[in-house]
Amino acid sequence: MPRSPLKKLTVSAGRRRALSWLLLPAVAAALTACDRLAGSSGSPGFKGIDITGAPYGHGFSLTDFNGQPRTLADFQGKVVMLYFGFVQCPDVCPTALSRAAAVMDQLGPQASEVQLLFVTVDPERDTPELLREYMAAFDPSFMALTGTDEDIKLAAEAFRVYYKKIPTGSSYTMDHTALTYLFDRQGRLRVALRHEQDADDYAADIRALLAGDAG
Repeated sequence: MPRSPLKKLTVSAGRRRALSWLLLPAVAAALTACDRLAGSSGSPGFKGIDITGAPYGHGFSLTDFNGQPRTLADFQGKVVMLYFGFVQCPDVCPTALSRAAAVMDQLGPQASEVQLLFVTVDPERDTPELLREYMAAFDPSFMALTGTDEDIKLAAEAFRVYYKKIPTGSSYTMDHTALTYLFDRQGRLRVALRHEQDADDYAADIRALLAGDAG
C-alpha cells in the first residue's frame, strides 16, 4: 500500500493548542517536548504508524545500566519497544513507562518475549545507578541504555529522534521525541506508536509482531 505523508500534531501542555504539519512519508519522528504530546493517524494493519522498510532505525551501540555494551542484535528473537527519554521528565516519560508496564501485564506469559529499552537523552544526570532504580520502579525487565554525549547523539540520529537541553533557571529540562518504536523478532523497525495511544493499542501491535501476523 503506498504511503502518504503523515500529519503530525503536537499539543502544548500549557495551552493545549494544536500545531500540525506535514512530514515526509518515511519520517516517523515527532518533534515534542517532554510535556507535550505527539499525534498522527494510524495505518491499516497496525494501531500505530507502519514504518516497515524505513531507511533509518537500523541499530545502536550503547551501554546498559550494568556497564554492558549493547546493540540491537542482542535482543534478536524478541519484540523490542524502544523509547528515548530521561529520568527527571515530569510527565511524558513516566506515563510512557507506566503504559509499557501495563502492556507487559496484558501480555501475560508473552511478556518474556518482549524487551523495553529506554535510551536516556540526559546522560549528564542519568547515572547507571539512577537508571537502574528508575527502570525497576516500573518493571524489573525494563533496561536503560546510556553512553557518552556522542553515543547518545549517534543513536538519536539513527532513529531520527530529536532532543535538546532547555535551560530552566538554575537547571534544565529536555525536549525530546515521544514516540515508542517497535522492532520485530528479526530486529526490523516496524511501528512507531504515538504517546497518546493507550496500552491496548500497544499490546495489539506487539501481539501482531510476536505472532508474525504483520508480515
